[in-house]
Amino acid sequence: MSDKNSVSNHKNFEIPRPVFPKRAVVTGGMPYGNKELHFGHVGGMLVFADTYARFLRDRIGSENVIFVSGTDCYGSPIAEGWRKKVADGLFEGTLEEFVATNHQKQKDTLAAYGISPNLFAASGLGRSKEIHAEFTLQWLNALYEKGQLYQITTQQFFDEKAGVFLNGRQVVGKCPVEGCTSEKGYADECDLGHQYMPENLLNPVSTLTGETPTMRPVTNWYFKLRDYEALMLEWVEMLKKRKDVRPVVHKTIAEFLKPPVIYVKREFEELYLSLKDSMPAHTYLEEKKKPSFTIEFTTLSDCDEACRILTANKIRFRTGKTLVPFRLTGNIEWGVPAPELEGTSGLTVWVWPESLWAPISFTQTYLEQCGKSREEWKDYWCSKDATVYQFIGQDNIYFYGIAEPAMWMAQQAAAEKTADPADGELQLPIIVANHHILFLDKKASSSGAVKPPMADDLLNYYTPEQLRMHWLGLGLGQRSVSFMPKPFNPDAKPEDTDPVVKDGLLLSNVYNRIIRTAFYTTQNELGGILPAKAPEEKILEEGKKAVLEYERHMSKFNFHQCIYVLDSYIRNSSKYMAKVLGGTQSDLPKEELEQVLSNLFYMIRIAAVLLHPIAPMGTAKLQEYLQVDDRIWSWDTIFEPISFFTGENHTLKFLPPRTDFFTRHESQFAAAESAE
Repeated sequence: MSDKNSVSNHKNFEIPRPVFPKRAVVTGGMPYGNKELHFGHVGGMLVFADTYARFLRDRIGSENVIFVSGTDCYGSPIAEGWRKKVADGLFEGTLEEFVATNHQKQKDTLAAYGISPNLFAASGLGRSKEIHAEFTLQWLNALYEKGQLYQITTQQFFDEKAGVFLNGRQVVGKCPVEGCTSEKGYADECDLGHQYMPENLLNPVSTLTGETPTMRPVTNWYFKLRDYEALMLEWVEMLKKRKDVRPVVHKTIAEFLKPPVIYVKREFEELYLSLKDSMPAHTYLEEKKKPSFTIEFTTLSDCDEACRILTANKIRFRTGKTLVPFRLTGNIEWGVPAPELEGTSGLTVWVWPESLWAPISFTQTYLEQCGKSREEWKDYWCSKDATVYQFIGQDNIYFYGIAEPAMWMAQQAAAEKTADPADGELQLPIIVANHHILFLDKKASSSGAVKPPMADDLLNYYTPEQLRMHWLGLGLGQRSVSFMPKPFNPDAKPEDTDPVVKDGLLLSNVYNRIIRTAFYTTQNELGGILPAKAPEEKILEEGKKAVLEYERHMSKFNFHQCIYVLDSYIRNSSKYMAKVLGGTQSDLPKEELEQVLSNLFYMIRIAAVLLHPIAPMGTAKLQEYLQVDDRIWSWDTIFEPISFFTGENHTLKFLPPRTDFFTRHESQFAAAESAE
């Protein structure tokens, strides 16, 4: 390899570049093990996590990046889903076999989309199950020893007809949180992530018998979430100043950091006034233009007591968003065993808490698979040289943006007190929350009225890279956006343009044409030998500008802006190609043709590096035909031409006629032919 082709020092950078960590963990929210992946799992979150993980591998080195996700195996949604499938004759086998079947389907779907976690584990299967259970015991015992846990006796739903306690999804009602639009309130959380005490659920119904359940006392372990309110307020102020944290994150967190309140219907005001003196001390907030009035409390326990008094007197009310004690255990059989503390036994860990630290146990599992010490997880989760990026949907901000950081803060405080590095001072992750990806202008939920397509179903109509390009370009980091695939849209007309196909044309039409022209011209005029001239200064400057803009947007997770940069750069490259190679290539003097092709291959190389995290399959094929190794993707030499990575007289792999690197789905060709 000769340095004569190096252009890295042709000009110093004029603007400060983003700083990336030395090591990184990327996580994708864990799908439940009761079903295959629907399009929202992939297009609303996992494609984004994968793209960023791939970018970081190129940017800081693949050996420094761990991308983990996995199947969320435990919890009542899965146990209830299995029960119904067996009862309906749709599945034969154990609960664990049911989860294992869905886990394998999820892995296969991710592979089909080119999503590349270092480990897609399962919290209840195989070695990852063992390590997860072990770490869960360590985690909860540590919190208990540090005085962060306490027992609370609450009322749990009990189905008198079935003779069993009801867990999670086995009871359905209306969310009691003011302003919540969810019609799917479960035992103590709704499908939009709001938390409340079970006794506050409105109109509860048992899914087992359809009966109205009664309430019986149960005792569980809770994390002292409210003790971290002051620290959380400080954290929110810090998040507001960060350019790499989306406003939806700090705004959602701030909504829960308010005093506990109750909203009472105006029609009950007179009855409330007659009970006022029997209720805990509170403040009456007059809001004359609203159909309800507000009463505000200093403590959550006072608010809960007021709720009981109002309920006993049949006064309708809704509670406001606030921090409630975070439940850690339950009595569901299908769960990670909880430690026996103060004589308690037979409890399991509630699925939401253990799913928050599951990525840590998955990191340990991956390190063990690599022959490394599991203790190296601290180099990724605790070191100030490392960063954890957690990709989630906005519905889960309460858990990842409130419960998780509060528990992380508890561990930080303990590490600071002991000054023992073995304690591991956990660094607070960067939360990358997408807004809702809608389906045909409505919120998509596999448990809702609007049934979204399964992720695999979409691959019958589109290529993975068409879908990746489309989803990344939607701008979900800024707002909720509707996914409108033409084959699934009953209102679509034959003449309507399919938005997914349209977004993919940048690659299947424009970029393909540039690559093929460069290869065929080189084969026909230069014997297939890559020209080794340095690109012209103007070409270098345009490439550098695109790289720096892309890097800046990627550092802020502005994926739609990265797509825009690529669109602009590739289309400008196409215009250049049409201008310089619009006539007969053989009419150009050889030296001039070599310069033109050197420029063109440089444009192809820059676009390929920027596309590598987004369209991994097509760029891998391009790498194959360029006959270069993986160094071409490294950002350490981002501005170098292809010839920097090759010897002299480097021969490209022969490109047969009409070869595509990025293509449309076969069904789209058939549709086009039938339209003609």
